[in-house]
Amino acid sequence: MIKEFRLPDLGEGLTESEILSWKVAVGDTVTLNQVIAEVETAKAVVELPSPFAGVITALHEEPGTIVEVGKPIVSFEVADDGGASPSELAPAGVAPAGAATAVAGTAKREPNLVGYGAVVESSGRPVRRARTFTTPVVEQVRTETPVVEPVETRSADTAERPRSTPPVRKLARDLGVELATVAGTGAGGLITREDVRNFVGGELSAPVRHLSAVSDSVSHAGLAAQGGREVRTPIKGVRKFTAAAMVASAFTAPHATEFLTVDVTPAMNLLAKLKTSRAFAGYKLTPLTLVAKAVLIALRRNPSLNSRWEEASQEIVQFNYVNLGIAAATPRGLTVPNIKDADTFSLLELSEALTGLTETARAGKTAPADLSGGTISITNIGVFGIDAGTPILNPGEAAILAMGAVRRMPWEFQDAVALRQVMTLSLSFDHRLVDGEQGSRFLADVGAILAEPGMVLTMV
Repeated sequence: MIKEFRLPDLGEGLTESEILSWKVAVGDTVTLNQVIAEVETAKAVVELPSPFAGVITALHEEPGTIVEVGKPIVSFEVADDGGASPSELAPAGVAPAGAATAVAGTAKREPNLVGYGAVVESSGRPVRRARTFTTPVVEQVRTETPVVEPVETRSADTAERPRSTPPVRKLARDLGVELATVAGTGAGGLITREDVRNFVGGELSAPVRHLSAVSDSVSHAGLAAQGGREVRTPIKGVRKFTAAAMVASAFTAPHATEFLTVDVTPAMNLLAKLKTSRAFAGYKLTPLTLVAKAVLIALRRNPSLNSRWEEASQEIVQFNYVNLGIAAATPRGLTVPNIKDADTFSLLELSEALTGLTETARAGKTAPADLSGGTISITNIGVFGIDAGTPILNPGEAAILAMGAVRRMPWEFQDAVALRQVMTLSLSFDHRLVDGEQGSRFLADVGAILAEPGMVLTMV
């Protein structure tokens, strides 16, 4: 029997997603909850698990296509009784991830990455489609991409799309290149980045080829593909979501921004000592770790900055917990994942959470749930060598703190001028929720902790 899998809502009411890559092909036999595709929502890249155990009969959408929630994206051939359980399709002696023992005659939900478990209706086996191959030659292809799938050499009568990795397919889409027209020079005929760039380079006209203002091949390719002196990129994914959120925030919440420049030499000295401490061995401690902890402590005395303006109910919601958002610059754009209940974390736990959060965000693997529900945010513009700015509030939050670069500069110290480590803090807040006095007190508390960490003893 043929069953269709429709694109589910991947969280937070998202209405569409882009198919980045398929991890399967027509004719492949898949197990329940096996990853079959990688899709990009407005917030994150998500691996899509299979809701059935069976054989892929059709892929309805090509990589690069934006699909609305509820639209069919893949069809499966499964057994009439609902398909086999994961354990039946796994090699002997190997229990697949997510497999569970089902009670006879009882439907059971299996967990998956989307949030909805597929229902295992029985333990019947799917009908497997015969696949025609020449003598299979399977080799591991080494390219510049970290994750590479095995390449199978198939007979001519088994049609398939050109062999390439997801990043190469994305590059081809961006440059307007049809991969079927590109000859692959990689092992087994794999199409590489260089193949795509060289293909476009060969199509460049003489005037474009000799533009002195554009030196690298990617820029040349972009100009050629766009047919002129400008490059147009579709507004989608994280960029589209971020733009809508920032416009809504800027024109809904009345922003006010205050600045405070602080001598953070004592905090930096403390950080240096902690790095040599046995208790923090193996943990990544940065100025952001201390600023985050200072924010969490200061919120105890200034709870109005940890609140939300609820227009529909005409209420101010004050949170008794802190989901601390950290703005992260990623290859996909700006994201603000948050650490749930960060106010309950010790400094060591906070350090570990920050490291995991940023690494996951930069890898594009942040779950949609971790990108929502924040109550206050921090953006570290200091890593770019910037001293101060006027950050825009994350929608639904009352405040955001920007921490600038730590600089060694002349500063008044003990009635003299000394070379000290100085940082500027920039606090933007929603003036409907936070008065100037409250914002100033909060900023002063954060600054006092960084200027003299021992001040914490007077605040808790």
